[in-house]
Amino acid sequence: MRILTAGESHGEYIISVLEGFPKGVKIEQKVINEELARRASGVGRGKRMSSIEKDKVVIISGLRNKVTLGSPIAMLVKNKDTKIFSQSQDELPVISVPRPAHADLAGLLKYHDTDIRNILERASARETVARVCAGSACKQFLHNFGMKIASFTVSVAAVASLKNPRNISEIIKRAKKSKLNCLDAAKEMVMIQEIRKAQKKGDSLGGIIEVWIDGAPPGLGSFMHFDRRLDAKFASYLMSIPAIKGVEVGLGFAYAKKRGSVSHDAIYCSTTHKANKAFIRKTNNSGGIEGGISTGETIVLRLAMKPIATLSKPLDSVNVTTKKKEKAPTVRSDTCAIVACGIIAESMSAIAITECFLDKFGCDTLDEIKLNYKNYFKLLEKKF
Repeated sequence: MRILTAGESHGEYIISVLEGFPKGVKIEQKVINEELARRASGVGRGKRMSSIEKDKVVIISGLRNKVTLGSPIAMLVKNKDTKIFSQSQDELPVISVPRPAHADLAGLLKYHDTDIRNILERASARETVARVCAGSACKQFLHNFGMKIASFTVSVAAVASLKNPRNISEIIKRAKKSKLNCLDAAKEMVMIQEIRKAQKKGDSLGGIIEVWIDGAPPGLGSFMHFDRRLDAKFASYLMSIPAIKGVEVGLGFAYAKKRGSVSHDAIYCSTTHKANKAFIRKTNNSGGIEGGISTGETIVLRLAMKPIATLSKPLDSVNVTTKKKEKAPTVRSDTCAIVACGIIAESMSAIAITECFLDKFGCDTLDEIKLNYKNYFKLLEKKF
């Protein structure tokens, strides 16, 4: 499966194309729109997402009667805040002062440009709209195999919740009632206060997000080749999200502080001897992945999001034309987009695990994949 996104932040459309997606999968456009609405939500979002853009997808190819044909799926989301056009001249002024922590300066140097607008239009996190569209389609495919993906906010700036969910159902239930996808109502209030304070000061905040994937079968990924390891794929795809600066699997960096005798997940024989649970763990410090392969336990991923790069009280910078010191430009932006980042992370995780799933069980038709999936567990039962 391949995914191509296209479009600029203030262009006419954001576009997502899925190639190699299986035939026979029911895809509901309204479910994709629900995911896009989740991406736009959360305390700390700027004016564009809170009041201008009302993202709605239009699926223009690859389906008939809501069912995939096996041909490329093309999806369009129209931007309301359109300022640049492919075939007509705009009147936007040249931007010559790069914003620290954004792609502005590095992009100018790479492409030998002098107008930062030509960089920021594509480097913008607005591109992730296309990823949420693709991720939602993958989630709907994974639902056929009982797989669920959910995220929650662990921290905003230095305010952290220590509550650990029992299962993914608890995450989904609690997050629906939260303005920040946080499972801790008391801590959420403090997080919101921190966002409001940063907003008044023209500052921005990041945080930490967890993504859980439930129902993943054992055997996804591979240790045979470094680029086929499941954890490597997750790390790559999640790090591709703008503002993500760190990814952990399971205990992650906490492993470095513990001894192997207390950190590794001991293996036990299941009393039920079900195909996907012949062997069980009483802990899940590995985050559901060992040796680059899924174990059948819940996959747990953690992401560190840096503060939004654009500040309403900007940092020092330099005019690339005059070489004189100037303040970075003030561009309409979010104060904190931790909720949106979690939804995008869910989508990227869905894409990553769908690719590994199709590698394992085939990719032509849903019926064939279901048969291969069923036979895989029959063989496990026979062997173990």
